[in-house]
Amino acid sequence: MRESHYLLNPNKLVRYLKKPATQFTGRDIIRFVEENGIEMLNFRYVGGDGRLKTLNFVIQGRDHLEALFSTGERVDGSSLFSYISSDSSDLYIIPRFKTAFVNPFSDIPAIDILCSFYTREGRPLESAPEYILRKAHAEFKGATGYTVKAMGELEYYVIGEKSGLYPVPDQKGYHASPPFTKWDCLRIDALRHIAEAGASIKYGHSEVGAFSMGEQAFEQHEIEFQPVNVEDAADHLIIGKWLLRMVAYKYGLTLSFAPKIAVGRAGNGLHIHLLVEKDGENLMADEDGLSDIGTRVITGLLDLAAPLTAFGSIVPASYLRLVPGQEAPTTICWGEGNRSVLVRVPLGWVAKTRMIKDANPQELGEVPYIPGKQTIEFRSPDGSADVYGLLAGIVMAAQHGLEMTDALERARELYVDVDIFKDEHKTKLERLEHLPTSCWESAECLEGKRGFFENHNVFPAGTIDMIIKNLKSYNDRGLIQRLEGKDEEIRNLVDRFLHCG
Repeated sequence: MRESHYLLNPNKLVRYLKKPATQFTGRDIIRFVEENGIEMLNFRYVGGDGRLKTLNFVIQGRDHLEALFSTGERVDGSSLFSYISSDSSDLYIIPRFKTAFVNPFSDIPAIDILCSFYTREGRPLESAPEYILRKAHAEFKGATGYTVKAMGELEYYVIGEKSGLYPVPDQKGYHASPPFTKWDCLRIDALRHIAEAGASIKYGHSEVGAFSMGEQAFEQHEIEFQPVNVEDAADHLIIGKWLLRMVAYKYGLTLSFAPKIAVGRAGNGLHIHLLVEKDGENLMADEDGLSDIGTRVITGLLDLAAPLTAFGSIVPASYLRLVPGQEAPTTICWGEGNRSVLVRVPLGWVAKTRMIKDANPQELGEVPYIPGKQTIEFRSPDGSADVYGLLAGIVMAAQHGLEMTDALERARELYVDVDIFKDEHKTKLERLEHLPTSCWESAECLEGKRGFFENHNVFPAGTIDMIIKNLKSYNDRGLIQRLEGKDEEIRNLVDRFLHCG
C-alpha cells in the first residue's frame, strides 16, 4: 500500500510506521519508542469491573522493552477478578501490539498497549472478558464461515454549573450547535483522542437529553463508532470510555454513562450495531433490502433478548430507563426505522441513488456507489454494560438465529411497523413478550438459558454463576414499582450508579 495512504491516519504509530495497526510488531513499537523520545510504557487491561487497569514501566533500554514484549508481566489476578482465589492468583498479562497508541494525557511521553490474560501454563484465561468474546467469535466463524463486525453508540451526560445566555429547551438537545450546546469542546477533544488511540469513529453530536436541576445543567452527547471486527469494537468502547472520563476530568466536569440521570429524561443507551460479512462482503442486505441472513440474525437477538440484559443492563437504575415512552425498548420486537422496537433496521444506503448529483449538479463524472453499509441495531443495552460479555452474547445470539429452522417465520410474527406505545396499538403491544424489569428478573432469564451461553465453554460456568450472583445481590424485584412517586429514593438510586460502567 502507498505511504500516502497513511498521511491522514490519526494514530501516530500508524502514520509514523506507515503500516496498519494489525501489522504492528514488537520491533515496530521499539523503533517508534527510540525515534520519538518515548520514556514510559503503560500496560492496560480490563478487570472484573469492566474498567481499564494500568501497569506503568519506565523504559530502561531496548533490552527492557524486548523482555516486556517477549514475556509480558505478571499481576495478582485475585485483586482483579473476585472469583480468583489468593492462593493461586498469579496471571500473566501479554501485550497485543495492534492496540498500541500514544497516551495523550501523560506528562512523560508514553505508549499504552492493551493486554490479554494468560495462566501459569501459558494458556488464555478462560474467564477473562476479552477471551470470552474471542471464543464466541471463533465459534461463530467456525460454525457459519462468516465474521461479525460491530460498533457502539456511546452516549453520556456532561454535568456542570448552569450558565450561558442560550439555554436548550428540555429534551431538545439533539444535534444542537454552539452556543446552545456548551460542552461540544469536550466532545471534540475526546473524538480526536479516541481516533488517535486507533478507534474508527463515525461521528459525534449532542443528543436529545438537555435539562437543568437547580444550579446544575445536564447535557447529553454521543460518539458513534464505525463497524469493525467485533473484538476491536469492544476495545474501542473501553478505550473511548476511559478517554472521555479523562477529558472531563481535565475540564473539571462530571461525565456519566449511567443508564438514567433523572426520571422523565432520556437515559444513556449503548446501542450496538452489527453486521455479518464473508470475504469482505456485507451479507445483511441484498437488492431487495434486508436479506434472509440479516433477518435470521435479528430473530436470534430477539429469541435471546431477555438473558442478554444480564450483560447489557446490569444495575437497578438500568430498569428506570427501560420504560415505555422514552425511546428505550420494553417489548421484544423489531422494525425498520422504528425507535420503539428492540431491534431496529436503520437506513443502509441500499438503493443506488443520485442524491449527491442532485444536491451538487456541478459534480462532474459518475459518483461511486459504495455498498455494504447496512447494519441492525440492538437497542436495550446501556452504559452500565459489561462490554465484552455483551458483545460475546450478541455474537452467540446471531449464530443462534442463523441456525434456527423457523427464524424467518418467527421474524414475521415479531415485526412491528407502528409506534407500539400509542393507545391505538395496545392489542399489538399485549401479544409481545417483555424485557426483564429488574436485575433479579434478568438473572432469572440468564439462569434459564445458561446452558446456551456455556456451550463450547464460551462463558465458563463460574462466570455465569458470578453474573447471576451479582445481579441478584441488588435484590431489586419489583423495585421500580416500589419507587413510583418516591422522588428522593429515585434520586438516591440514580446517584448510587452515576459512575457505573
